[in-house]
Amino acid sequence: MKIHEYQAKELFRTFNVPVARSGVAFSKEEALKVAEDLGQYPVVVKAQIHAGGRGKGGGVKLAANSEQVMTIVDQFLGMRLVTDQTGPEGRIVRKVLIEAGQSIDKEFYLSLLVDRKTEKIVIMASQAGGVDIENVAAKTPEKIIRVFVDPLIGIQGYQMRQVGFQLGFPAPAMKQLYGLLFNLYRFFVKYDVSLVEINPLILTSEGNVMALDAKVDFDSNALFRHKDLLELRDLDEEDPMEVEASSYNLNYINLDGNVGNIVNGAGLAMATMDIIKNAGASPANFMDVGGGASAEQVENAFRIILADPKVKAVLINIFGGILRCDVFARGVVEAAKKTGVTVPVVVRMEGTNVEEGRQILADSDLNLTSASDLADAAEKIAAAVN
Repeated sequence: MKIHEYQAKELFRTFNVPVARSGVAFSKEEALKVAEDLGQYPVVVKAQIHAGGRGKGGGVKLAANSEQVMTIVDQFLGMRLVTDQTGPEGRIVRKVLIEAGQSIDKEFYLSLLVDRKTEKIVIMASQAGGVDIENVAAKTPEKIIRVFVDPLIGIQGYQMRQVGFQLGFPAPAMKQLYGLLFNLYRFFVKYDVSLVEINPLILTSEGNVMALDAKVDFDSNALFRHKDLLELRDLDEEDPMEVEASSYNLNYINLDGNVGNIVNGAGLAMATMDIIKNAGASPANFMDVGGGASAEQVENAFRIILADPKVKAVLINIFGGILRCDVFARGVVEAAKKTGVTVPVVVRMEGTNVEEGRQILADSDLNLTSASDLADAAEKIAAAVN
């Protein structure tokens, strides 16, 4: 689950990770009040969306006085901000962060993330902060520092010194950097964070270390342990169909192709999408109904899939275990009758009560095509859309 920069910085403050004074605003009047409360100019106006690259996209601007604050906020609120991470459709800006301007001496990049290969938390840092870190990693990987922390031991002093020395931090600022790293690590572990990124981490002309930006992504599978974080979820930033699916405890991912997919299990979803691509078609989405879905959940899954205008055909690939094939078939039939499905539907089922399930589909008088196996299903769905 992603959160906004202003929310991340509020959490940073509770962990003593230094950030600039700031406040969020949902209108020009609120923005002006925040700027006046900060008591200084210039201030920075930052569009709040769940995507990086806002500076390059024109979503971060400096305001030298109250008139400029009003002008910039009026420009930002309601606009569709397009960055490298939003796609061409962009995201609508509904709130802005007003932050006290800083005198920057040097910019760095800093992040913590889970490295699944080593099963450790890796600290990534670079002197090339404030720019596209992906390009730095691709073109000059030697500029990226990686320090691996064993989560069973926790971050150690020598590891923080390693980061500081390799970044070339001046000695007077080292103690501040160590404190920031230690507290950021505590935050990372406490909240089951999968990624925290600060770009740029700055050294001010006064010699202070500060997180000038904040990007945080929590492990959604661990949110049951952090009920307080659920209040930070912004549904406006999520795909409406994914939000609706989650309300029925369904996992839906929107993609770019033209074949809708209903499966039960993430592994089966990956295999199904691979074989669709190999057959010459392209997945438009996948809906994982899980292992124990009810007929009602299946019905809702089918309805949501069909609501996607990109979907020109639907492939259903179910392995009946806890979710029996007959239960699934009833859900498909009910959903097809209620939605008036007009696109080809290919069904491949195996497992518990598969014969009963196939009989239910056959007796439905609906235009549902059965497949004998996965390869047969992929071939039939590709033929339907090509």
